[in-house]
Amino acid sequence: MPDRFDMSDERPLNIGITCYPTVGGSGILACALGEELARLGHDVHFISYERPFRLSRDHPRIHFHPVAINDYGLFKYPDYTLPLSVKMAEVSVAHRLDVLHVHYAVPHATAAILARSMLPPQNRPKVVTTLHGTDTTLLGRDAGYGPAISHALASSDAVTTVSHYLRDQTQRLLGVTRPIDVIHNFFLPRPPQRSREDIRRELGVDGQLLLLHSSNLRDVKRIDLLLESVARVRPRGSVKLLILAGDSFAKFTGEVRRLDLEDQVVVIERVLDVEDYHRAADLGVYTSESESFCLSILEGMCLGYPSVAMSVGGIPEVVDHGVTGVLVPFGDVDAFTEAIEVMVREPVQRVAMAEVAGAAARRLFAPEVIVPRYVEVYRRVCG
Repeated sequence: MPDRFDMSDERPLNIGITCYPTVGGSGILACALGEELARLGHDVHFISYERPFRLSRDHPRIHFHPVAINDYGLFKYPDYTLPLSVKMAEVSVAHRLDVLHVHYAVPHATAAILARSMLPPQNRPKVVTTLHGTDTTLLGRDAGYGPAISHALASSDAVTTVSHYLRDQTQRLLGVTRPIDVIHNFFLPRPPQRSREDIRRELGVDGQLLLLHSSNLRDVKRIDLLLESVARVRPRGSVKLLILAGDSFAKFTGEVRRLDLEDQVVVIERVLDVEDYHRAADLGVYTSESESFCLSILEGMCLGYPSVAMSVGGIPEVVDHGVTGVLVPFGDVDAFTEAIEVMVREPVQRVAMAEVAGAAARRLFAPEVIVPRYVEVYRRVCG
């Protein structure tokens, strides 16, 4: 299969990638980036405590190096940063890494900086740090982490963020003055495994509008506002909500019962083939109080539907209000509910919006648009 990008005139790179292997936007982006880089002919080495959730197992240029974590009685809590830095140094030497691309400053950038300092100059890879949100908006405010994050960013050879919003927040909260490259997320759907009709039949969708929410269910996602909005939609029973959960949904089951939503909410945890479920959906729904980008909205755009979302963080960089989706002020459950009801009443408008959203995703957020920008950063820092 030929590469989608023509970069044959430059030598392939050896790239190390470290990310959180759990379900979440940063890990999904890191895996997709690694796979695209491998298709371009680069060798990619993932370094983490377990194999990332969505990482391909059958590409000859993708390698995984596990980090062993020892639970010594000497430490009150098991340490990950030091074993990670040692493994990064080992892989850097063994595979002649040009770049260590780390996703999140803590602990990954900190470990990469330490790993680099362990090595002689001829074996030191360049460190590229990509910020996804929490390390700036949450840990950056914490006096116990902020200075370490600032040091890691200052010591990196390049820093990128997934949105202009996150770049501005990083500069404001952490006082970062160095250049930061803004490189948006991208998404390339995998081929379908099951039909849209089969999935909707499995979910019990019968003439309803299928709403989809996909996230790790952290508090910032405000699942309480999402459930309340769905409970208010009229006519009642006109929508069904599918939640693709990256973590346990157990703490929300009481709220589902209280709102009498047992027949309208379906939860599936730790889904690998998310594309099949996205293709079965009609509308995305996101009530987060903070988002650096919201990769799930982009997934929906690529796979045929618009989203209703609260206008926070980097979401307006993904959704063009009234054109590729609908944005409402954060916390305005009435406006959110009304936006869903309009989509129920106006299927022609919804389908037209979905077509425009798909075209925008292909134009602005396709791999062939985004991935070369990362390669440019790698080659820039490598000189």
